[in-house]
Amino acid sequence: MEQVQKAPSNIVVSTILLSKPGIIVSVAFTGFAGMVVADKGLPPLSLGLLTMVSLLLSAAGSAILNNVLDKQIDVLMKRLSKRAHALEVVGEKTAIFIASLFIVIALFISLYYLNYITALLIVAAILSYTLLYTLYLKRSSPYGTILGGLPGALPVLIGYSAIQSNIGLDGYILFAFMMLWQPPHFWALAQKYKLDYKKAGVPVMPVALGAKFTNIMILLYSISLLPLSLSFWFLGYASAYFAILAVIFGGYFEYIMIKSSLTNSGYGKAFATSIFYMLAIMAALILDLSLNSGNTVVTALYFH
Repeated sequence: MEQVQKAPSNIVVSTILLSKPGIIVSVAFTGFAGMVVADKGLPPLSLGLLTMVSLLLSAAGSAILNNVLDKQIDVLMKRLSKRAHALEVVGEKTAIFIASLFIVIALFISLYYLNYITALLIVAAILSYTLLYTLYLKRSSPYGTILGGLPGALPVLIGYSAIQSNIGLDGYILFAFMMLWQPPHFWALAQKYKLDYKKAGVPVMPVALGAKFTNIMILLYSISLLPLSLSFWFLGYASAYFAILAVIFGGYFEYIMIKSSLTNSGYGKAFATSIFYMLAIMAALILDLSLNSGNTVVTALYFH
């Protein structure tokens, strides 16, 4: 039997892997987008940094707990073998301690430096990911991904509420965008790794309801995103420049998703494209609101 190396450097690297760095960076970026939407421009530097740290730590802690709770599933999936090994290196008790520490620090920052609405939304994101999705929805229903998108969509409201405790319509539109984006994003991944999920006994949509039905659902959800993104321009929250970018990015995204669904292939590219699309829309919104807010970067840093 292969001996697990538990040198400090190995533990640090494995902890980073368990924290799902790609996901937590996306969480921080969407949270920052929520802040920009709320502030109609770049947020104050100190408030932005505190919110980002709180988001990163809470997301990392939740991700580590997810690995602990999903350990029996992960060992059966070839795609997640590195995470399963990382958990062995860190150790289950140590992983829980690190995750709990991250979450406690995140909640302290949000309560002491931000506001209780932000703290409550962070708690909701943590619980909806670790308990609602990981322990129940993921294991019980092929439709679990729909409501399971809640922890991935809440960061935009967390960022928004850090600026304004009263969340406006623009914040809810951004939240709805993330809720509708996540199902086709995940279903593309589930199509690609259908056999992996079947082996692990996870009733994802392609396994439980078949590839054809899943492709229909991918199409329905994907098509809804372009008009929703354009509502920022239509309702006056963003400029025509954002609308042009939204059409370009959205058109490319729709093309890839439709092509993948109709040919029942290319799901890896569809998955990657969905990530690019989401980040591109967030970046376009951040740039548009920042450049049209009438505030320079210097103003945002020193005079808020």
